[in-house]
Amino acid sequence: MTQSADLDRVLERLDEGRDAALDRLLQFLRIPSISTDPAHRADVRAAAEWLRDELTGLGFSAQIHDTPGHPMVVARSEPGSTRPLLFYGHYDVQPVDPLNLWDRPPFDPTIESTPDGDVIRGRGAADDKGQLMTFIEAFRAWKHVRGSLPPDLILLFEGEEESGSPSLQPFLRQHADDLRASLAMICDTSMYSDGRPAITTQLRGLVGEEVVIRGADRDLHSGSFGGLAANPIMVLAKALAALKDGTGRVTLPGFYDGVQDLSETLARDWDALDFDAGDFLGRVGLKTPIGEAGRTPLEMVWNRPTAEINGIAGGYAGDGFKTVLPAEARAKVSFRLTGQQDPERVRAAFRDHVRSFVPDDCTVKFHEHGGSPASVMDTSDPAFAAARQALTEEWGREAAYIGAGGSIPIAGDFKTILGMDSMLIGFGRDDDRIHSPNEKYDVESFVKGARSWARILNALR
Repeated sequence: MTQSADLDRVLERLDEGRDAALDRLLQFLRIPSISTDPAHRADVRAAAEWLRDELTGLGFSAQIHDTPGHPMVVARSEPGSTRPLLFYGHYDVQPVDPLNLWDRPPFDPTIESTPDGDVIRGRGAADDKGQLMTFIEAFRAWKHVRGSLPPDLILLFEGEEESGSPSLQPFLRQHADDLRASLAMICDTSMYSDGRPAITTQLRGLVGEEVVIRGADRDLHSGSFGGLAANPIMVLAKALAALKDGTGRVTLPGFYDGVQDLSETLARDWDALDFDAGDFLGRVGLKTPIGEAGRTPLEMVWNRPTAEINGIAGGYAGDGFKTVLPAEARAKVSFRLTGQQDPERVRAAFRDHVRSFVPDDCTVKFHEHGGSPASVMDTSDPAFAAARQALTEEWGREAAYIGAGGSIPIAGDFKTILGMDSMLIGFGRDDDRIHSPNEKYDVESFVKGARSWARILNALR
């Protein structure tokens, strides 16, 4: 039987097993594997055990590896390929608060009909249990048709992604020889637009900082001390306002070291996506793009670094009015990084910048909240073109190479620790409400996602 005929049978098997696959996903979604809440520690482990048992039943050699936090699930198929592939996903989910905004209990998932088609409703449906299961269902159908699993697959499913992955880097270093493959497959991203598949080829890095400025040893009466005593909110506001100039560029010395302009090829590809910034902003009640002068909207969200104030607090903000000079002011600031920017150099430049605004009567402390470099994939690897063609054939629309404004640190970890690139292919949509009440995943995304992985496996095997 030809490889093409085999693929047709695998795709047919996926279609025949659609309802059973959805039932398995609903069963998985009922486990409240919230990694950030110690009260759900046993539930996170239960989800790991559920995965181990599913994978063992399929013929993988699957194990749970304990960590100082939540478990890692690692599984392998038999050797026999010239190109080992690692598949990564996470089985932990976000907290569900506020519960009153859910239309149904978040861990009582269901298939729901909507005007835009059937969706899987429940916490973790899109992030990331539904996406993770597209891998497993593709492997299941492959084995049913061909009699054995694809060779040289390594599966790594994490239980701490939603709580910052504190155990991941040590685990990768400890097990590097066993986990290293030719390429990592990550299914934790979205399509470019509804119905158009995409491969994410670059991700921005991230630096997070909290800054706390203290002045007097208590809040002061603004009538008695105003104009004479240092006001920590004013000090902080000046420092934050000076982070950008009038053209939208970040002012930190050396901030743009390592930032790279788009290649001509990517610039053409992104221009052909016909991104409508007005429509994109209109979905959240805005209409006017801001940012660096002379840059296209897609450049600004995918290929340019940023500095953003994520939260600021100090003084009195309750009902009524209280005329004080606050003793303390604090802010949380994040930087998205691109190209070869060094997270620690950016962090140091930010701290020096803030210190330059702090008068002798005030003190400043900084609290680090993570840091990771940007990731850029080598699309000259023939696997990228093969996967792009496979996605195009499944969805009937040319798959796009896109960037992502957010950060997925695991891709950088695979590069720096295991020395391999990642192929980020996901089937989420902009309206999936991940991290929010009423999370959903389109049934079409789940079904065609599994079919897509079957095609990609076929193309790479």
